[in-house]
Amino acid sequence: MQQAGAEGALKTLNATPVALSPDHSVAPHGGRAIELFAGVGGFRIGLERTGWRVVLGNQWEPSTRVQHAFDCYARHFRGSGSDDVNMDIAVMLDEVEARERALPDYELLVGGFPCQDYSVAKLLNQAHGIQGKKGVLWWQIHRLIEMTTPPMVFLENVDRLLKSPATQRGRDFAIMLASLSDLGYAVEWRVVNAADYGFPQRRRRVFIVARRSNALAEKHGPELLFRSGVLARAFAVVQPPDDRLFDRDATPDFHLNGNLVELTRLFDLGNGRSPFQNGGVIVDRDVWTQHVEPAFMGHRTVLRDVLEDEPDVPPEYFIPDSQLDAWRYLKGAKREQRVHKASGMPYCYNEGPLPFPDPLDRPARTVLTAEGGTSPSRFKHVVETPSGRHRRLTPVELERINGFPDGWTEGMTAGKRAFCMGNALVVGLIEKVGHELAKELSGVTIPA
Repeated sequence: MQQAGAEGALKTLNATPVALSPDHSVAPHGGRAIELFAGVGGFRIGLERTGWRVVLGNQWEPSTRVQHAFDCYARHFRGSGSDDVNMDIAVMLDEVEARERALPDYELLVGGFPCQDYSVAKLLNQAHGIQGKKGVLWWQIHRLIEMTTPPMVFLENVDRLLKSPATQRGRDFAIMLASLSDLGYAVEWRVVNAADYGFPQRRRRVFIVARRSNALAEKHGPELLFRSGVLARAFAVVQPPDDRLFDRDATPDFHLNGNLVELTRLFDLGNGRSPFQNGGVIVDRDVWTQHVEPAFMGHRTVLRDVLEDEPDVPPEYFIPDSQLDAWRYLKGAKREQRVHKASGMPYCYNEGPLPFPDPLDRPARTVLTAEGGTSPSRFKHVVETPSGRHRRLTPVELERINGFPDGWTEGMTAGKRAFCMGNALVVGLIEKVGHELAKELSGVTIPA
């Protein structure tokens, strides 16, 4: 196995291994999971539907006095026997390393980790490769993997991760892939639009599945990407017409060279375009990546399918006629002369149109954290009712769009409920991947 880092740059990640108990028995339809950055529990719902048992959940929002997401999570899963922790993950792992806290045995690490403020690389004597309050959370995931070497890892992130940062397209993702490969994992990734697989939301996210590479010794990158990989089985894609792609001696698209500090400094420097396509595999730092197209023939749900009956919608969600012009303006196309507030310089502002109201015969647009509140907005959903009135979506409808049970986020304000759903994931996608991971863990033979 290659060693991560260079010149001591990753010294803080080389933690003393944490011994797990010898009992690694596996349930017939799944195993034990640890969930990081748990939010309101979307990963957990999907995993538990496929037989997994979450034995530890961690959720903590910095700079927030009231922990709404964790309170929701704990309320639903209290009494399940899991250790649910509301603290900074770095502090939690510090306690583990100091032997002040014990980790339960587990086979799968999952999490939808934040990445919205990745920025430039740190200096060499500080370098972990990715910087920012939330960017550095990646190294806490890495730290836990290095401490416990779980057989499987399943992560979710926004699709722009493949292109981050703007100055070195794909650098952040390259560092993540290389660091997992150096820890002995083979990694698959796919950008998945939930609507392409029948769900009622056009939400694009990248899914990352890592497995111990010694379990995949006979597998080949393209084979994993298109046919036998976890993500290929969960989310079928159109098969390539040229079978030569699957030849055992087919060369990878590229190799990730250099230690993590060198990748930080030099990856894709000056190229301006990420080499990572919407699907790919890395094994021993060899990368195969292709643009793949979804192949789905099942039932499709649309926005209409998740709406509550008009008489059941509270009055505050209906838009007064006096506000409709403001909503139409914000949703409409714009080409306007404006003045920059800081510099005082004029500029031309351009913006394309959004549908108003939202079409009911298509999946919903992506639910954003700003979905709540009564004020007119370009990004909130607006639907027209059978009576011809216009209204915003209710918290229950936002929950349904993401596949949560009705009323899951009750107990907080409507705005906070919308915020939590904007941060959440599509539960049904997790269920699909969880099912394939459970099959592997249970020893079900996967056709090559």
